[in-house]
Amino acid sequence: MLSMLEYIKTILQKVSFDKGLFEKELAKAIKLLIPKEVKQLKRWCYLQFGKVYRVVLNHCFSRVRFT
Repeated sequence: MLSMLEYIKTILQKVSFDKGLFEKELAKAIKLLIPKEVKQLKRWCYLQFGKVYRVVLNHCFSRVRFT
């Protein structure tokens, strides 16, 4: 069974063809995950999508407050 984080990674890969959909799913994912998982997601997203969606990633993750 996939963890929520792994499930979200799968979703983001599947919607990565569309910038708007990618941003929407990423924002939703950030709200669902605990801070530790958000950090892991952030690292993974920049590795996977940093070249294509850096602006989107910066925008979505700039609103995150890590405690």
